[in-house]
Amino acid sequence: MRQDLVVQQMSEDDDRSPPLDLRCTSINKTRNCSGSISAAGSSTSASSSSSSSSSTPLSIPVTEYQSPYPDQVLENVLENVLCFLTCRRDRNAASLVCKSWCRAEALTRSELFIGNCYAVSPGRVIGRFSRVRALVLKGKPRFADFNLMPPTWGAHFTPWVSSMTKAYPWLEKVCLKRMSVTDEDLALLAESLWGFKELMLVCCEGFGTSGLAFIASKCRQLRVLDLMESEVQDDDVDWISCFPEGESCLESLIFDCVEGPINFEALEKLVARSPSLRKLKLNRYVSIGDLYRLMVRAPQLTHLGTGAFSPSEVVAQGDAEPDYESAFAACRSLVCLSGFREITPEYLIAIYPVCANLTSLNFSYANITAEQLKPIISNCVKLQIFWVLDSICDEGLQAVAMTCKELRELRVFPVEAQEDAEGPVSEVGLQAIAEGCRKLQSILYFCQWMTNAAVVAMSENCPDLEVFRLCIMGRHRPDHVTGEPMDEGFGAIVRNCKKLTRLATSGLLTDRAFSYIGKYGKLVRTLSVAFAGDSDMGLQYVLQGCPMLQKLEIRDSPFGDAALHSGLHHYYNMRFLWMSSCRLTRQGCQQVAQARPNLVVEVIRSENQEEADDVGTLYMYRSLEGPRDDAPNFVTILRADG
Repeated sequence: MRQDLVVQQMSEDDDRSPPLDLRCTSINKTRNCSGSISAAGSSTSASSSSSSSSSTPLSIPVTEYQSPYPDQVLENVLENVLCFLTCRRDRNAASLVCKSWCRAEALTRSELFIGNCYAVSPGRVIGRFSRVRALVLKGKPRFADFNLMPPTWGAHFTPWVSSMTKAYPWLEKVCLKRMSVTDEDLALLAESLWGFKELMLVCCEGFGTSGLAFIASKCRQLRVLDLMESEVQDDDVDWISCFPEGESCLESLIFDCVEGPINFEALEKLVARSPSLRKLKLNRYVSIGDLYRLMVRAPQLTHLGTGAFSPSEVVAQGDAEPDYESAFAACRSLVCLSGFREITPEYLIAIYPVCANLTSLNFSYANITAEQLKPIISNCVKLQIFWVLDSICDEGLQAVAMTCKELRELRVFPVEAQEDAEGPVSEVGLQAIAEGCRKLQSILYFCQWMTNAAVVAMSENCPDLEVFRLCIMGRHRPDHVTGEPMDEGFGAIVRNCKKLTRLATSGLLTDRAFSYIGKYGKLVRTLSVAFAGDSDMGLQYVLQGCPMLQKLEIRDSPFGDAALHSGLHHYYNMRFLWMSSCRLTRQGCQQVAQARPNLVVEVIRSENQEEADDVGTLYMYRSLEGPRDDAPNFVTILRADG
């Protein structure tokens, strides 16, 4: 069971993968409770009969009345208990008790999460888990979102879909993140799974509207089709029209990332015949006039992405406009509002009737000012999630702090993500949020300047913070008031926020900041570092002091081979380590591969770069399968044998 324990420790994360020690590759046991129950019944009957015929008790060895399959009885009991465990951490712990618990847990697991598609093979998964109905699969690491990884690196869905559709014909749900998906993959999924109901593609690429047409036409029980931040190729296929006629089962349809016109008449008919539709997020080719027609058809919506919040050309030429405000007022169940692409601010008055009920509001595509925001946010007293552009300035954030006392998550994105841009938000806005939104649990804050005092204030006023991501876009920028490094601010965050699990650092940071993280960040599972640190000691503090660390992302920092080697004791417990533009050498990475042969150590070059001793990017992750067989030419996998 030692290997089971190792895999369990590697999986302790919010989005942890299941314990995939699949040594029990074939589970073929008879599940028959009636045999055991019948045996117990006969023993009772025999004892009663003997007692009636003789006053002398019959001496019977206990062993004659024990079930010949004690493990089978235990596993059948366990299966009825384990089906109530929904938390992956609890299931992981249960599977490590003994072999019987491991088998029973595998038989009752219906939802499978795999945090790295290369950590385990489809065959190994299928060999252990026989009743999977839902699959969540992740591919590339997060830094791929910042163009730090060549697009052809890998993470192909093809081997997974070809295996899963054969082994799990009853599979109902697939959620993919940062995977390469082809139209053929989607066609196979649609044609092989007769009861398929939910498809979610997050930050995926490689497929187009042809693939969506297969899903729409073949999956007649489809409830969820969510495309989020994915790259969808426009194949000039009218995929919306491919949904079958008649009443639809659709509950969620999200296609705001699809770059291409759609057949609006077909969409309107689809919405009209989808009485269960609750989530609808539109792309920028749907105007506010079109939105009105859809809202009239679906007043039951709870989540709405508005598409382009601007009039169509016909309306702009002087046609009478619909009563948008009344349409929003009729959507009494609306709690989540997003979209607002290509916004015409004059139309914002239309959403006033729903503001009081909103728990989530996303203005991250709306370049609005503080004055435009104030009349909206002043009514959002129930708001818990708020995403916005920094165009609202500190004044807008102060308005948020005055009203949104229930706020749990805040994300402030830059209109211009440039290091030398003028920053419209600063420590003033952050401190206002800290003082006004004391229930805050997660924050992502882009700015140009910051002070330690504001960060300390947030740590003291928002002790429930679990996620703190401060992105000071200028490199190596200190506290702009005192000129000191930002060490004390980040130190206060890890010291005062006892629930912190995710941290992203920025600004001028010395090794002292990392010593604070290592000393106090005992629950930190994800750490992102950019342009920070003095020496190898900074990373050593983290690797030696953060026992729960699962994902470590580092770029453009002065950490070299000595820092890398200081984490050898911990790498088996982590999901991955990413280091780019640091001071690593090929020899230093090779030594890690030799010391930890069960890790996959990849050295990644740009697609046209020649091999060199200096390592541009190191991506290292745990795997039960060893090195992958689909690595492109610009990826070198270092092996233990050199």
